Amino acid sequence: MTQTITVQLDHIAALDITPVREIIEPILEKKAIATLEQTLSFEIQYPREPNDPRELSEIPEVRLWFVRLDTIYPWLPFVLDAKQGELPRYTAMLVPHQFNRVEGIQYNPEALEIFVMNKLFVLSDWLQKQGLYSQFRLKSLAQLFGYDIDDSFFAMIKNNY
Repeated sequence: MTQTITVQLDHIAALDITPVREIIEPILEKKAIATLEQTLSFEIQYPREPNDPRELSEIPEVRLWFVRLDTIYPWLPFVLDAKQGELPRYTAMLVPHQFNRVEGIQYNPEALEIFVMNKLFVLSDWLQKQGLYSQFRLKSLAQLFGYDIDDSFFAMIKNNY
């Protein structure tokens, strides 16, 4: 079941991640983070002028809030509802991109590669600490962005944990 986190203008302006903390911290305290796997989504309430054509990921203040969030919870992709498009939207907040009317979001390829590799390292370590390590989870994340990572890569990072 998806849980929606509402982020309002005052949260963004103050770089206040309290709405996320209120959901995640009690679950972390119970050591039940697996219950949040792929269940979180965001509702961003950021007022714009009617003629403002920008997507939320093109608004610097919104992006900065997500950069802040990512520094606190770098493993957040684990809990985002990918089926609802939350992972690509989250990624757009952190990775330079352009929008194409036909093909949708077009990430900067080099920046996306760095982002995906960073998340694979972060999640590999974090999942091991949580007792949830799964190469399948990691491969699925990479595949969502078009990367097919060889099993030997995962063996190498797991062995060097």
